[in-house]
Amino acid sequence: MSTGLWLVGARGSVATTAMVGALAVRAGLAARNGLVTGGRVFEEAGLPALEGFVFGGHDVVSLPLAKRAEALAQGGVVPRHLPAVLADELEQIDARIRPGGRREGETQAGHAARLADDIRAFGEATGVDRVVVLNVASTEPPAEPHPAHASLAALEAALAEGAGVLPISSLYAYAAFRAGASFVDFTPSTGARLPALTELAAQEGLPFAGSDGKTGETLVKSALAPMFQTRELHVQSWVGMNILGGGDGATLADPHAVLSKTRSKGRSVAETLGYEVVAPVHIDNVPDMGEWKTAWDHIAFEGFLGVRMTMQFTWQGCDSALAAPLVLDLARLVARAAQAGESGPLPALAFFFKDPVGSTEHRLATQYDQLVEWARGLARRSA
Repeated sequence: MSTGLWLVGARGSVATTAMVGALAVRAGLAARNGLVTGGRVFEEAGLPALEGFVFGGHDVVSLPLAKRAEALAQGGVVPRHLPAVLADELEQIDARIRPGGRREGETQAGHAARLADDIRAFGEATGVDRVVVLNVASTEPPAEPHPAHASLAALEAALAEGAGVLPISSLYAYAAFRAGASFVDFTPSTGARLPALTELAAQEGLPFAGSDGKTGETLVKSALAPMFQTRELHVQSWVGMNILGGGDGATLADPHAVLSKTRSKGRSVAETLGYEVVAPVHIDNVPDMGEWKTAWDHIAFEGFLGVRMTMQFTWQGCDSALAAPLVLDLARLVARAAQAGESGPLPALAFFFKDPVGSTEHRLATQYDQLVEWARGLARRSA
């Protein structure tokens, strides 16, 4: 089964790392470290192979993909020799990346139609069996509620009148569904999480997943919080401090954009423990850190007889290297879900997200068990 992976933000760090990684694995130049679906438990699920992936996408920047890969190599994100070895393939992918920005005088309806045409043309030109659109663009501020979001009829009436009623991430989700493609939001942006778009996905028989890939601090939280829950240790506060650089750091320096991220990161603790906890999350942009990030968490809790105790942990990692394999995992899983005839939100993929659509489960081990059980169900369906 050949799969087209259409990346929104295709020349960004996460997308570039994912594509370089897939090409390197395909050529036998890299191990499959970090790929969840590389585990034996997924071998019988009928997932599309990375070897059959074809890449394309949208972006608002024109920096050639090979140049982005070279910059990532200089920053230690990908091995230094890979951009040169993979230069020809990166150039071929770059030729399939289309301008994603809104043109002067273009209505939102016209913009959506153009994006959908690009996605549709990509699928037809490459001859892939299906296309998954995956958003790894910059984080948006939270969407303001609008009456047009409530139903597909209201949304399309507003678009027909020339109104601009969708945040850009939701416009991409709308375009993906109209092009017959599944959609995954790896960001905390609104994406497909609007009633009108859920209705459209159901109408078109397409699955979608999100939101906000779980790569660092929240990954640790989702493993640790169940420990406190099962041991009946009462958490009083859980403070998270995050410093990072790169494009993500610059985007999250915007106080409006960072709201989407902090809200997403803040869900897991209270929903796991079952009670409200003082759990502020701080994110600071430190440009010289580049593609690297550090999180420091301080947890205060009470044990037997009310004895106060604390726990601290520090997480240091490369965001793009942590995110990229999950992007490939999600593309494989969502493509297989589409092939199996699933539609609407995919709660079984909560394992990958801070703010999972269709699920309030945040316990990492439980999420993994649910993912494996779902994958076994796929194995019982014809591939």
